[in-house]
Amino acid sequence: MLVERIWPDNRLRNFHYLVACEQTGEALAIDPLDWQLVLNTARARGWTITQILSTHEHADHTAGNAQLKAATGARVLAHAEAASRIGGIDQGVQGGDVVRVGRHTELQCLDTPGHTMAHICLLAHGDTPALFSGDTLFNAGAGNCHGGGHPQALYATFATQLSQLPDATQLYAGHDYLANNLGFTLDREPGNAAAQHFLDDTRGVAAPQLPVTTLGQEKTFNTFFRLQNPQIIARLRERFPDLPETPTPEQVFLRLRELRNSW
Repeated sequence: MLVERIWPDNRLRNFHYLVACEQTGEALAIDPLDWQLVLNTARARGWTITQILSTHEHADHTAGNAQLKAATGARVLAHAEAASRIGGIDQGVQGGDVVRVGRHTELQCLDTPGHTMAHICLLAHGDTPALFSGDTLFNAGAGNCHGGGHPQALYATFATQLSQLPDATQLYAGHDYLANNLGFTLDREPGNAAAQHFLDDTRGVAAPQLPVTTLGQEKTFNTFFRLQNPQIIARLRERFPDLPETPTPEQVFLRLRELRNSW
């Protein structure tokens, strides 16, 4: 499997992705808002875009679909329950479905509600597993729930799916919010050396050159994976006095998400 992370340098700080089969050069475009840049990148690599996948229905992930489809003839895939809201979908997918790219590249669809209630993440298995997480999971952060999502559903996605994936899984998120997210972790857990070191190491690094993190790394500096950390709980209880002394992980997650909304 070949992966190209594409940085359009827009105000929303999107990432787009191409996933290609090494044998055939067939490629899947994921959330290609800047469709011309995605197309030019594929052509420069000698790849042919045959499929387009929208992780969810928000316009900054779907607005390039029609033009890219017109330019390539690619089929457009999205969560079956979001297809009518997106429009122009050739195939609705759901959790457990497999998207095949070329001869040997396969990506498993994960049904990951929370940011929206019809959101797909793509998981590539193998020696180096990879997760294309859209707006569900960010580097050092978690998606918001403002645009049709629900924080309890997002917690369930983290607890029952994302946290269970192998630590070696590489994370390809839909946006770059790394610096702000690390800042939030350090605000909640000032003694987090991993977050401080990663922030120092990436300070001033342009988004296209940012390192790809793994889920193992995320669990050391992403506060939404660190729900039983005593310092995080203690500082949350200062902000939310009604939080129990020994809160459940869900209670911690929900208060963190609430706090991050206005941080």
